[in-house]
Amino acid sequence: MNDFDLVLPTEVDVREVGMRDGLQLEEPVPLAGKLAMLEALVATGVRRIEVTSFVSPKAVPALADADQVAAELHRFDGVHFSALVANTRGAVRAVDAGIAHLEYVVSASDSHSRANAGRPTADAVAAVGEIADLAHAAGGSLEVIVATAWDCPFEGRTPVVRTVDATRAAVTAGADALCLGDTIGTTTPVRVIRLLDAVRRACPGMPLGVHFHDTRGTGQANALAAIQAGVTQLDASVGGLGGCPFAPGASGNIATEELVYWLADAEVATGIDLDAVLGAAAATERAVGHPLPSSLYRAGGANVPRGAVVPA
Repeated sequence: MNDFDLVLPTEVDVREVGMRDGLQLEEPVPLAGKLAMLEALVATGVRRIEVTSFVSPKAVPALADADQVAAELHRFDGVHFSALVANTRGAVRAVDAGIAHLEYVVSASDSHSRANAGRPTADAVAAVGEIADLAHAAGGSLEVIVATAWDCPFEGRTPVVRTVDATRAAVTAGADALCLGDTIGTTTPVRVIRLLDAVRRACPGMPLGVHFHDTRGTGQANALAAIQAGVTQLDASVGGLGGCPFAPGASGNIATEELVYWLADAEVATGIDLDAVLGAAAATERAVGHPLPSSLYRAGGANVPRGAVVPA
């Protein structure tokens, strides 16, 4: 090691969220298209996939087929499937459909909580215990994702104490893990590190992941900052798809293939094959019917030398 080496782990655990966050703003994709996308994602070697969301079909019509998707998961071995829920009703639906590993969203800002879940943050936090009990009784787990952890589209910067209080309350109520979400893609590496430090002080020993959007081009820089700060669980979306329907201006997640690309070059293992992710991005592009935002995908993957120019 020299003075210029980055401090990186030997392994990072990537959760693929393209099936849920990536598709929730899209026009509804037929089940066959979703399953083709899912099959391609499983083939990448990714170990965790957030496969759908059990929310109101009226609010998010793109994910109205959550039960149908869940019914097909038996076809795929070796993958930790999970689903996002926004309330207790969604948690019951998910468990009944056979998905016991849940992510429950709590917004750190009241305004986003009201837009996203129809209730203030305190009421959303109060449901953590019941949802945790449902997941645990089904043999699953509950991860609480704190949305607008850094910034809110309605209120501006989220005070650190708001996010810290939400994480502490979630842990007290029975959450098994936490994830901090940069819902509108506004945070920067320094702010990432500062919030991670504050949350870790409040919730020592609790597994902590991050979920970054690349709305303003800082997503991969934020991922690097989080990893250097010791985070080894990151969300990413194939092709860079995604966004929040209840957060004006939010756009895509960090792209899975871009994250895997630079981690592989740094000799940080993910278990994910880059060429296979690019193939999954192609399947995703066919499913959604429009170009994907990922720069690496548009470039065609890693650079392939064309050979030396021979003088005429």
